[in-house]
Amino acid sequence: MKIWHISDTHTYHGLLTVPEGIDMVIFSGDCSNPRDPYTNEHEVRNFITWFNSLKIKHKIFVGGNHDTSVEKGLITKDNFEHLGMYYLENSSVEIEGFKIFGSPLTPTYGDGWAWNKDRTKLDRIWKNIIDDDVDIVVTHGAPKYILDSSIGYDKNIDVCGDKSLLNRIEQINPKLHCFGHIHNNNGIINAGTRTVPYLDTIFSNGSVVTDRKFGVLTSNGNVFNIK
Repeated sequence: MKIWHISDTHTYHGLLTVPEGIDMVIFSGDCSNPRDPYTNEHEVRNFITWFNSLKIKHKIFVGGNHDTSVEKGLITKDNFEHLGMYYLENSSVEIEGFKIFGSPLTPTYGDGWAWNKDRTKLDRIWKNIIDDDVDIVVTHGAPKYILDSSIGYDKNIDVCGDKSLLNRIEQINPKLHCFGHIHNNNGIINAGTRTVPYLDTIFSNGSVVTDRKFGVLTSNGNVFNIK
């Protein structure tokens, strides 16, 4: 299975170059920008039109904290699925023998946006909703310490990923963990992939923009062959 993972396009999806020979595209959140869900809706619908146009057999969408119109129900699961796309919200699907879980949940960080949860509640949530036999985990948020560095409110480097999510990934050891949310920032590069010595999991931050430099893509996502 050849997979293209993208995230955090923030309305600039049209600048992406679609790789050849892709069997599945996974989007892990933030196709839009505005906090107001009614303003946000137009941007998400524009993304859906583009996503649907891709000549790729399987398409998976997971929302992000900026996709407020989806959280508020102005755009629903049916808007994706009647076009033949998969919409995952704390749910799983099996595609060609791979069990794929998707969730838009992220820890509350600063001002709350869509699908934010208090960090103290996420350990129980991840244990309850991510099954042990999942092959691919798709979340909007990053696991802590892995492609999650940013500049904190005190101007120092902050690792702002989710430790509870990392704990669950360590327990189930999936083939692939796709996420975004934390972009490149002030010379810090988060987009790309990483592995750790004690897991088989490939970690992928698919974000394609850099903070304060929207309008120019700094990544074209990540491509994998998963068996």
